[in-house]
Amino acid sequence: MTTTETLQTRLLHELEPVVAANVDRHLGLAKDWQPQDYVPWSRGRDFAFLGGEDWAPEQSSLDPVAQTALIVNLLTEDNLPSYHREIATRFGRDGAWGQWVGRWTAEEGRHAIAIRDYLVVTRGVDPVKLEALRMEHMTAGYDSGDKTMLQAIAYVSFQELATRVSHRNTGRAAGEPLAEQLLARISTDENLHMVFYRNLLAAAFDVAPDETMQAVRDEVVGFAMPGAGMTDFLRNSVTIAKAGIYDLRLHHDEVVAPILKFWRVFERTDLGPAGEAARAELATFMAGLDAQAARFVEQRERSRARAAARA
Repeated sequence: MTTTETLQTRLLHELEPVVAANVDRHLGLAKDWQPQDYVPWSRGRDFAFLGGEDWAPEQSSLDPVAQTALIVNLLTEDNLPSYHREIATRFGRDGAWGQWVGRWTAEEGRHAIAIRDYLVVTRGVDPVKLEALRMEHMTAGYDSGDKTMLQAIAYVSFQELATRVSHRNTGRAAGEPLAEQLLARISTDENLHMVFYRNLLAAAFDVAPDETMQAVRDEVVGFAMPGAGMTDFLRNSVTIAKAGIYDLRLHHDEVVAPILKFWRVFERTDLGPAGEAARAELATFMAGLDAQAARFVEQRERSRARAAARA
């Protein structure tokens, strides 16, 4: 067993009481909700297979940007079998770790069920295209590579908050009160998931500060959403960013920076040389990300101004 593997095994055992406490905390705060309550079933009707009418673009009350964002969000949630494998492999299926893996998986599964039912019943998007994309995306699956347990916890801390922001802003952009309510409900779950992982990594900082700082550096610098492998993800991401649903400014200000502040990343005094070096790299990257975000917002505003002038 390598030094890294030994550390990860030790941390799994040392952090288990923290996991148990945070599972209890999560269960005390999480509110059960019913996915069927957010679906307007009275708007549903048969498709051609049962003698009804197949989908046509004019049946959707969602604008193209909202359709794009909802499809991306749903396909991201859909890949749950791969995500379950990822965390079960790294955290195990026994004890408090296993309890969390199961609970998290069940809650995430509810998200995909609710969004899909809503979109199909309201005919918000083309269900045939959606199913083809689901088959393709889930067949490809998701593989984060050889992340260590610490890297995995760091990654999901940021990813859960990014998903919360994306769902929340997609709901606002949808222009439909029920869609906004549903995505706000899902966002609340994602925030609780983020808090769970964020608290775990805070405890890891106290046990292994250098290794944890290196993991944080790795995941901030190399961050990519789990849906990055889906068809047209880059083009769809640009559409979503231009609409202000999820962009570099939001990623810096509402996702990465708040979590780094919670962990006191730039205030810690318990780092050795390796941790200090990782923190310096992280600081340089964050400054660059901030500048990049500023340029993007400026370009977007100029583009919007030109479009308004033409209109």
